[in-house]
Amino acid sequence: MRQHPILVITGPTATGKTELGVRLAQAINGEVVSADSMQIYRGMDIGTAKPSLAERDGVPHHMFDVADPAEGWSAARYVEEASACVEDILSRGKHPILVGGTGLYIDSLLAGRQFAAAPSDPALRDRLCAEYDAEGGDAFRARLSEMDPERAEKLPSADKRRLVRAMEIFLLTGHTMTEHDLLERSQPPRYASLRFAISFAEREILYSRIDTRVDIMAQQGLFEEVRRLLDAGLSPGCTAMQAIGYKEAAAALCGELSREEALENIKRASRRYAKRQLTWLRRDSELHWLLRDRITFPQDALEQILETLDKA
Repeated sequence: MRQHPILVITGPTATGKTELGVRLAQAINGEVVSADSMQIYRGMDIGTAKPSLAERDGVPHHMFDVADPAEGWSAARYVEEASACVEDILSRGKHPILVGGTGLYIDSLLAGRQFAAAPSDPALRDRLCAEYDAEGGDAFRARLSEMDPERAEKLPSADKRRLVRAMEIFLLTGHTMTEHDLLERSQPPRYASLRFAISFAEREILYSRIDTRVDIMAQQGLFEEVRRLLDAGLSPGCTAMQAIGYKEAAAALCGELSREEALENIKRASRRYAKRQLTWLRRDSELHWLLRDRITFPQDALEQILETLDKA
């Protein structure tokens, strides 16, 4: 029997991805694999808009609550664990549906990206870090530009980690990171896919929905959730606590600003994040757009997806 392509439901925050993903899974005997970089963390539910059991409506969801908030996480680890979920779903004759707004996670999973393909040498990296510290970012970047001018052009002098990594790869392999990236992109994707993005033709509608969602999060107990995380010993400086909503709420709880100021900052940061998400998505020429203010949602969106899938 012909295997369905992997279906993707993405889009900026607060557009209804969860609801559509559930409806689609029910229609095609599917299971949802979350592609959200913050919903992986246990105990971070309100601020990440993690769907409740009721909202999941009996549809199995994967890649929720797989990490402690104190853990570091990476796209490489996401690809490793999420691809195992996808393979398991396929092996049971069901259809994986990627749902989320973290574009790097989605693209990397579909491509089957091998983040560990380029070699590394911890001792060399330590030496290069010391050289960066000694000579300064501008001088180190200028040195990299002699080896990999394209990568050096893209990186600011303050981006120590990426500058050092680019230099490390060149010294170990004789090839630039730019060449590694081109080779990786030339490989066929691991999974065939059909990708759909939910948004609004009128940007102000999206922004209004974002503001309303933040107010609802506060009513649901966002500040209390962040207090529990801090009381459990989670450092305000850890990666998970830098997520939009958590960073601002933690600052309010530490007395650095009022709750009202925190909520306004969350709304502003969320709107900016949505704009970045849209910029990322517009690079994908094969993306099917579902504009909520021009259709009946979710019914029309679901029908469009099923029609496209039937023709694939």
